[in-house]
Amino acid sequence: MGLNTVATYVFWNFHEPEPDKWDFTGDKNLAEYIRIAGEENMMVILRPGPYVCAEWEFGGYPWWLQNIKGMEIRRDNPEFLARTKSYLERLYKEVGSLQCTKGGPIIMVQCENEFGSYVAQRKDIPLEEHQAYNAKIKQQLIDAGFNVPMFTSDGSWLFEGGATPGALPTANGENDIENLKKVVNQYHDGKGPYMVAEFYPGWLSHWAEDFPQISASSIARQTEKYLQNDVSFNVYMVHGGTNFGFSSGANYDKKRDIQPDLTSYDYDAPISEAGWETPKYDSLRNVIKKYVKYPVPAIPAPIATIEIPSIQLDKVMDLLAYAEKQKPVLAEEPLTFEQLNQGYGYVLYTRHFNQPISGTLEIPGLRDYAVVYVDGEKVGVLNRNTKTYSLEIDVPFNSTVQILVENMGRINYGSEIVHNNKGIISPVKIAGKEIQGNWKMYSLPMAEAPDADKLGVANSASATTKLKNMPIVYSGKFTLDKVGDTFIDMADWGKGIIFVNGINIGRYWQVGPQQTLYIPGVWLRKGENKIVVFEQLNLKPQKELRTTKVPVLQELKSELN
Repeated sequence: MGLNTVATYVFWNFHEPEPDKWDFTGDKNLAEYIRIAGEENMMVILRPGPYVCAEWEFGGYPWWLQNIKGMEIRRDNPEFLARTKSYLERLYKEVGSLQCTKGGPIIMVQCENEFGSYVAQRKDIPLEEHQAYNAKIKQQLIDAGFNVPMFTSDGSWLFEGGATPGALPTANGENDIENLKKVVNQYHDGKGPYMVAEFYPGWLSHWAEDFPQISASSIARQTEKYLQNDVSFNVYMVHGGTNFGFSSGANYDKKRDIQPDLTSYDYDAPISEAGWETPKYDSLRNVIKKYVKYPVPAIPAPIATIEIPSIQLDKVMDLLAYAEKQKPVLAEEPLTFEQLNQGYGYVLYTRHFNQPISGTLEIPGLRDYAVVYVDGEKVGVLNRNTKTYSLEIDVPFNSTVQILVENMGRINYGSEIVHNNKGIISPVKIAGKEIQGNWKMYSLPMAEAPDADKLGVANSASATTKLKNMPIVYSGKFTLDKVGDTFIDMADWGKGIIFVNGINIGRYWQVGPQQTLYIPGVWLRKGENKIVVFEQLNLKPQKELRTTKVPVLQELKSELN
């Protein structure tokens, strides 16, 4: 495209999944990624947070921070700052030698991220305390050894809370060149340089909402304005990519208590989710080529795609039965994911009733999505996304209520980020009566694919009829003589996750707008491949899966349970 720098977030929770257990291997090898950027003659801007937002689970924070006594995230709190210090020091060991001051490609490091927004949202905290915290994060980066220029990024009207002395303030989403220079001068001793650290060519997308689109011509015109006025800009995102596994976060507003982000992070970006050029890419490239003094290379050919017409699903497994064979945690009341020392996935909550009870089941503390059963028979769905926190229930004598709860991603932006426990976080009531005692919790983190081959049965008409409306695991194998990128078509399914060769490729949900899931060809193999689908709703029996060469990201359906 003609760009010369890669800006990359660093996700703290990606690298410290458990306290003091670090992982920079394989896909998490940040240093190798930065070295490759350098080999491609690209500079690197590092955005380590510790908060990054990025539509990523919990904004990059490890979920287990919430279990630390006295912890208050994102403020001048000793417990929190002790953990951020540990993270930034460990990060420096990985990438400190790759700074331009040591001959590497890293030219800038960001302090915190969009902190001015948080200051505006948390007026209950004095501005002086906010500013003290912001300065301490910058100092922790310096103390760790980072010695390249530092910067902050916020909306231009939020610099009072977000800027910190000694760091260049940059303005996210700022189209007005005069205003950009005015506010940067105000907070940076009357001098530049001038930069838009996030220039948006597209926008984030949520389940059950329209997929946003921004025209290529408007983005090209704004790019030319920046170039004509010597304004640096970072295209966020130039390539959206994919929220694989449980990495997608969520937003919050009053209409929907949670707005979970799609698995796809295509973002309507110039480079598509699968790495293809788009008309928007061409428009931007044509503008940039007019202004840069270095040669702009040819556009690479798109990665080859394949289509698999039919993947047979020959085994099925009853997930409730599978879960209830595990040893449960017993408690007087439902426990949260965090109390169960579980970060992601699902928890099955069960409660046996010796006496019959009927009326309205209320779970106002549902986080985030639940299917409710009585003795394995589906009663209905509760959904934080639609503010559906109650349903009518009839529990006969000597019966068990089963509530399968899904964490759909922790909130990653705004003041609600401090309220991010998952599972059932408040009392459960039936007919106005709080249900206490004898709760059992079965953890289903789905860190690995359930082994339906070993524990399941043949996918026969009798098996799938029996399991209709029940949570079910399907599995199958398929053989390839060549590999390539592809998209699994899930438009005919309900809600769940998919594992391909043991890798969780993310969530699907019938409501859309995303109806396909991207599978990079590097995760497929010549010869035998294995696929496992955990289908939460199982509205109808399934026998096969098919893939397509083209993604479907804009097919919004009406709400279906």
